[in-house]
Amino acid sequence: MTTAGRLLRSRDLPLRAVAQRTGSTSEFAFAKAFKREYGVAPGQYRKGA
Repeated sequence: MTTAGRLLRSRDLPLRAVAQRTGSTSEFAFAKAFKREYGVAPGQYRKGA
């Protein structure tokens, strides 16, 4: 998830690409795991909220 956080903040990649690069099987599974870890959705994290 640390790598995913870096990718979300430093690159303008679609969520699908971030999920694939971090080994997730689907966008939905990735988003759910990300929110569980960080407490916010990937899109909100990307915006800095």
